[in-house]
Amino acid sequence: MKKIFSTLCMALVAVAMMGQDPVITFVKTEHDFGKINEADGRVSTVFEFKNEGMSPLILSNVRASCGCTTPTWTKEPIEPGQTGSITVTYNPNGRPGRFQKTVTITSNATEPTKRVYIKGEVIPKKAKPVNKYTVLVGELSMKTKTLDLGTIKKGESKTGELEYANLSQKEHSVALATSPADNFLINQVTLPTVKANEIGKFIFSMDTKPAKLYGPVEVHAYVVVDDKKNISDPYELTIRANVVEDFSNLSVEEKQEAPIIEVEQYINLGNISAGKVHKELFPIKNVGVNPLEIRRVYGVGEHISAKASKPIKSGKKGNVTVEINCKEMQPGAYSREVVIITNDYQNPIKRVKVDFFVE
Repeated sequence: MKKIFSTLCMALVAVAMMGQDPVITFVKTEHDFGKINEADGRVSTVFEFKNEGMSPLILSNVRASCGCTTPTWTKEPIEPGQTGSITVTYNPNGRPGRFQKTVTITSNATEPTKRVYIKGEVIPKKAKPVNKYTVLVGELSMKTKTLDLGTIKKGESKTGELEYANLSQKEHSVALATSPADNFLINQVTLPTVKANEIGKFIFSMDTKPAKLYGPVEVHAYVVVDDKKNISDPYELTIRANVVEDFSNLSVEEKQEAPIIEVEQYINLGNISAGKVHKELFPIKNVGVNPLEIRRVYGVGEHISAKASKPIKSGKKGNVTVEINCKEMQPGAYSREVVIITNDYQNPIKRVKVDFFVE
């Protein structure tokens, strides 16, 4: 009987002590921000709570489920009947779309762990307009200073344009200057006078009729701002094209009688001396019927150039002269290329790899 009485007394003491513990009660445990704008920055809400117990309430830790959520809370003990708060701040920057986050509260209350929640939807901010005109040309700005017209058939013309913008705060006159040697390049300006924040265009039309060159062609124009002609790199525009021969109208008979180029596709020059200019000849043969006309021969890479002989008759040979300037080359192995453009309609472009060792 004494044992039962003792156990009952201990239980009553424990209940009495539990009644003296702090009890945390929240006004709300969830907050919906709804739709928020990313551009407006951080948003916050306050979770208020009350200590409905009989002893001081102490929050030992408050932590969020994500680094984008920051809680701050009442650090001092909350006496019975008093209130405290937890402020939860959410950072929407770089986090468009819906979100839901948890904040966990640890305390000495009868229920030692409690959780509150925030949610909402972030409306992404509008992207800032990208400045497309980042290349400075005097007082003007451009997207690029290079125009590639692509492939142009010999005898035809092709037009392209380059935009320019006046991002300064004053008006400017604009014109173009080209070399008289580039007589197959026609150009014009859409806005001879461009106001602040106005956009104009340089228009280039390459006419290949008077041009003798085949293959890659590169010409230059210079921007003239406020009548100041400045032939220098910041004002230089580059126009490129690839001029090819048009064989589409050849008759069956012309194809049967067409020239045919025969040339080695790899040449090893062996050892050549440093500090000198080395010349080498390698043969080209025409195994077709009509004369093989050499449209153009050029070297690809530094310190190499090439030239060819006159038209080659049927069954005859001609030569390509390769010149390598070793005066500025360091000793070692090198690989270059020679490009031969002819009127062989089946193989108008032949590439010959040239290897050598500078000693």
